[in-house]
Amino acid sequence: MEKFTKLTGIAAPMPQVNVDTDMIIPKQFLKTVKRSGLGVSLFKEIRYDSEGNELPDFVLNKPQYREAQILVAGDNFGCGSSREHAPWALADFGIKVIVSTSFADIFYNNCFKNGMLPIVLPQDAVDVLMKDAEKGSNARMIVDLENQTVTTSDGEAFHFDLDPFKKHCLLEGLDDIGLTMEHVGEIDAYEAGMAQSRPWV
Repeated sequence: MEKFTKLTGIAAPMPQVNVDTDMIIPKQFLKTVKRSGLGVSLFKEIRYDSEGNELPDFVLNKPQYREAQILVAGDNFGCGSSREHAPWALADFGIKVIVSTSFADIFYNNCFKNGMLPIVLPQDAVDVLMKDAEKGSNARMIVDLENQTVTTSDGEAFHFDLDPFKKHCLLEGLDDIGLTMEHVGEIDAYEAGMAQSRPWV
């Protein structure tokens, strides 16, 4: 998993509330166990028409937001079923940060496991960021994980709270496997000791 420190990128406004995981990635795409390749199907049912053509009014289909790395979202983002494919699809598209007033708990935690930063801010702060995102690709937001701030293109900064352990994992690029590998020396020593003291096991 890549380390996350600071990101300067385009933010796409998505003010819809209660965007659930089935909207993020429909159930027919849950058969795969690969994390890659899902970005093209992200928001499929509201991003494409029945013929598979892009809907020009959908935010991520607009030219100014095709390279968006930040999503400023409505309340209760990621609700619904607990599919990890939802953050997989967002990450595969290129989204690295999602800002909202609230997230569904399982989706929130799954974001960290996939190198994404979900940021919770009060409604008034999200409103400012949403308005800034509406400026398009000329407006770049700055997300500074070390200092826990989101800064608009005009220089207005908002501080966000974050669990220190989750922050550490993102800064160091550690998923569950990476966390385990931090203790590989201790694990090897334990296994060597067990091999000597209980060779029959």
